[in-house]
Amino acid sequence: MTKSDLLVALAGQQNAGKSTLFNVLTGARQHVANYPGVTVDKKYGVYRDASGKVTAVDLPGTYSLTSFSLEERVARDFLLTEKPDVTVNVVDASNLTRSLHLTLQLTEMGLPTVLALNMMDVVERRGTKIDRDLLAERLGVPVVATVGRKGEGREALRSAIRTASGTEATTRCAVDYGDLETDISALEAALARHEALADLPRRWLALKLLEDDRRALEIVRERLAGNAADALIADAALRASAFVTARGIDVPDHVVACRDRAVRALLDGVFAAGTRETGSTVTEHIDRFVLNRFAAPLFLVFTVFMIYQVAIVWGYELTNYTWPLLAHTREFIAGLLPDAGFLTDPYTRSMGLWLVDSANTLLNYVPIFLILFALIAMLEDSGYMARIAFILDKVLHRFGLHGQSTLPLILGGVFAGGCAVPGVMATKGIPDNRARMATIFAVPFMNCLAKVPLYTLLLGIFFVENKSLMMFYISTITVIFALLVSKLLTKTVLSGQETSPFVMELPTYHLPTVKGVVRRAVDRTWLYVKKVGTIVIAVAVVVFTLLQFPGLSDERWAHFEAAGNEAIATFQDAMEGNAYADVATGGNVVALINFSNDYKRAKLNASGASASSAVNDSFEAANPAFYALVRPPRGDADAKAASRALRSLVSTRKTLRREMKEERIRSSLLGSIGRGMEPVTQFAGFDWKINVALLSSFAARESSVATLGVLFQQDEDQNATLETRMGAETTAAGATALLAVSMILFFALYPPCLATTVMVKIQTGSYKWMMFSILFPTVLGLTVSSAVYSIGMATGASGIEAMTAVYFGSLALLIVVGLFGRRRRSAFLPTIAHRPSLRT
Repeated sequence: MTKSDLLVALAGQQNAGKSTLFNVLTGARQHVANYPGVTVDKKYGVYRDASGKVTAVDLPGTYSLTSFSLEERVARDFLLTEKPDVTVNVVDASNLTRSLHLTLQLTEMGLPTVLALNMMDVVERRGTKIDRDLLAERLGVPVVATVGRKGEGREALRSAIRTASGTEATTRCAVDYGDLETDISALEAALARHEALADLPRRWLALKLLEDDRRALEIVRERLAGNAADALIADAALRASAFVTARGIDVPDHVVACRDRAVRALLDGVFAAGTRETGSTVTEHIDRFVLNRFAAPLFLVFTVFMIYQVAIVWGYELTNYTWPLLAHTREFIAGLLPDAGFLTDPYTRSMGLWLVDSANTLLNYVPIFLILFALIAMLEDSGYMARIAFILDKVLHRFGLHGQSTLPLILGGVFAGGCAVPGVMATKGIPDNRARMATIFAVPFMNCLAKVPLYTLLLGIFFVENKSLMMFYISTITVIFALLVSKLLTKTVLSGQETSPFVMELPTYHLPTVKGVVRRAVDRTWLYVKKVGTIVIAVAVVVFTLLQFPGLSDERWAHFEAAGNEAIATFQDAMEGNAYADVATGGNVVALINFSNDYKRAKLNASGASASSAVNDSFEAANPAFYALVRPPRGDADAKAASRALRSLVSTRKTLRREMKEERIRSSLLGSIGRGMEPVTQFAGFDWKINVALLSSFAARESSVATLGVLFQQDEDQNATLETRMGAETTAAGATALLAVSMILFFALYPPCLATTVMVKIQTGSYKWMMFSILFPTVLGLTVSSAVYSIGMATGASGIEAMTAVYFGSLALLIVVGLFGRRRRSAFLPTIAHRPSLRT
């Protein structure tokens, strides 16, 4: 890399605003949350300054550069192997005592460093003043003040990066390790004799060998021949053992204590007279309530309920405005496609409208997702998301999970609107392997973004009066199921997996910015729209094809063709002697029918008298002769007679086309599979249409609603929502709210989508676990939904009664299981430094 092109690494502790500052530097858009451990992989971004290109890397958030967690190992390995030109150490300026521990470790690695004092707005609100010049002089590195969430300090930081890139790394603030210095010096001398280790910082490596750091031992063994490596490692182990015997303290604990003294010495006089580093009074006052033993669970439940109430229940009202827009779009596209035939349509028209209907069914929920994502962004940016992890840690541990399981579960959709794929990916940061495996299998139970449309659809049909209560049930019962399943798995198939401790800290509260919240909401919604435009449309094409073949038999096609010819003949007989016979017969029949259907849809989509009048004017201008038969002039007997005959023909055609589609779908490849599943799924109340929708949702959850949107087809003269179409047909077929509950429960427990199962394979490295993630939820979901539906039918329970019984029954089981769960203390760090001795 040339002098003009730089590689810059951003390193820092969780909640220091590192990822936010990375966005400010590079302009890159990525998921940023005010929650410990959100950055599991390093992120790349590029910006240019006057001197050239700068590639910035956002390293995983970490408290230290030891080997206790994956985040620490990833960050440290990158710094050692990639050797960035500059390392920007982003620290929480409101808590320097804790933050500078990592700074000292970076300088020990001999890395050119810039110290970014982030969150300076919090410092200023407290009335604290930091002498940055004095701190820079003592550290020997540039010190820059920034406020990442407001974009302040960007240019100063970019300038400091360029300045630091032209200087040699400093050791001005090397920590004095007291009695351990003799051993460090001796090991440094031993390391200097090995050319294979010359590119590594000797003091740092000597210290790590004395700490018995696992990764440091691996590096020595990888680079040196067996005897040399063994001798060096044995020497370090002997020195460490002698130190423990003589001093009565482990080397890692002694190192942390020495760094703590060094930090205090560094900060002596850094805070201007009359000011000091203090905790946030506002944060403390808020936490007295939201972290109260009794109030915390109630506040958490209230938060979840309000998210669903505002986004799902109230947000659904906005679909009254979006659906007309989508309907008009459908009309526009339909006008560009080939005209419909009498009994069958050209393939391009059928496929085109199928794809439009599939997409429209899902795009209608965009307003809901915009609100949902905005609310989640507010929780992330405010700092409450970290409190959720603290509140749930003890509960999660009782069911075999981990405090750090909270982030994957939230990404998966605890509040809905998440996705199981990033949720499963985020499990790589959980150090406890058993809890990590349990979390991987629990994440798909969450209410991911793709499940919301089906829930909203069913609630809009069967639970209009109890929508809020049902959404509360759905939002929390999935968590109950996930905890129960996690407990079951950790006591059975995962019982042999290794475990490890958990440590976390709580950030200060921040007021979310409008820009940040809006950008996050729009970005995440756009990801959903792109998914509709790719995966869902691709699945729709496959489903459409599987529903078309093998098609109607010759015998059935001849039957429908004869019926159609008879209907046309009847219409032409009725038009004999009519003044409009020439206009309505012969080659004009199909065109007249299409004109009539287009007119009816346009009138249905028109809102208000002026819009309705405009439709009339438009159609009359387009074809005055056809318009006279669709809307007969007053006093024109022939036009009225022709209109009656036309309505009869349109009705007969509609019936024939519906019957043809029904038979074609029923006898299709996918329909045959769905009907073949009915002997098993009938106990859950599922017919072949529901089976087909659930099968298609394995490729992508959204496809369930998209497929239902086409299976419950709309007539050509309609442009109704899926709720209206499906509600009318299922009610006519005897479907009840109990069936909706059965579908909801099955969908909540249904196996992860195809993309998630692939991610399960990647994270577990095993096809066995991938197949387990498919088969186990399938059996569980079908068992639960079948039991609820069968018992409900036998007892005559309503849908809301059945859901209430399942909810409180599951909650009772959860409480019983939780009472027998093993208890442990959680290490919770509001202000103290991260160190091995704090891990419990």
